Amino acid sequence: MRFYLLDQACELLRDIGVVNNRSEFCTDWLGQSECYLRTLNFKKSEPSLGVMAICASRLQKAGEQMMSSPRYRHYGHRFILLSEKCHAEVNAKSVELDLTR
Repeated sequence: MRFYLLDQACELLRDIGVVNNRSEFCTDWLGQSECYLRTLNFKKSEPSLGVMAICASRLQKAGEQMMSSPRYRHYGHRFILLSEKCHAEVNAKSVELDLTR
């Protein structure tokens, strides 16, 4: 599920021209190497909670800024919704990890 959310975020940012490709998304939005998503996909792995939290925070901040502009409000709403999904995933996994201790 976490990989799917990052993929959604990448597609949204690419659709509106914020990033040009997955490599740019990985470096500029996730703070990871340009091959981060490719590697996860190849290994059939999920992104770390830290990466999810970074993505969620950046989407939230960008969404809040867009909400203040009538022209970009609909994009801001999409950013906020995706941010909330990412935050929910981080929170759920954090609780799950805490329960296993």
